[in-house]
Amino acid sequence: MTLHTWWLFAVTVFLLSGTPGPNMLHALSRSVHVGLRRSLAAMGGCLTALFLALVVSAAGVGTLLAAEPRLFDVIRYAGAAYLIYLGIKAWRAPVHDAPAATGETLATPGLSLRQLYRGGFLIGISNPKLLLFAAAFFPQFINRHAPSAPQFVILIATFMISEMFWLLTYGIGGQGVARVISGPGMKRLFNRVTGTIFMGFGGLLLRLRA
Repeated sequence: MTLHTWWLFAVTVFLLSGTPGPNMLHALSRSVHVGLRRSLAAMGGCLTALFLALVVSAAGVGTLLAAEPRLFDVIRYAGAAYLIYLGIKAWRAPVHDAPAATGETLATPGLSLRQLYRGGFLIGISNPKLLLFAAAFFPQFINRHAPSAPQFVILIATFMISEMFWLLTYGIGGQGVARVISGPGMKRLFNRVTGTIFMGFGGLLLRLRA
């Protein structure tokens, strides 16, 4: 892999990672509800899911999913159902008259770090399209005349760093949102907007084809 090829990959991935999607919306929403520091656990879950998806794609699992549409559909339906469930949960979430003094809790006061991490992981792993995308995308930047393993390591590390940057950016942005939506009416509106977007992501996932 040449330096030019890596730069092309890095710029492409940076732009793709910054596009609003379930992971970024989850980072922003968690930051609003539980504060930036605790939302890092949710971001860690998203990053773990991304890492696993990239590794298994590099190992050829994405090709298996493409060859077995039924298996892909099972994963796709499960992921869509989870996103829709999150949307309904956010829509119906209760709000409080005033935020907690710690900066936490607009709607999810009792979540442990483990629960936050698990939620981020489930969000990140719920999109099987990532497996197919990586399986088709990575080979475009691999030099077939050089060992592939070191190249995959570089590409995966680049992808992870880009995703981490954008998750933190959205998380920091969530703190600005939290300061704006101080009243219960605005909190309820925020919950319903994010809930609608999550349900929309789930609906789009159902419409996509392998």
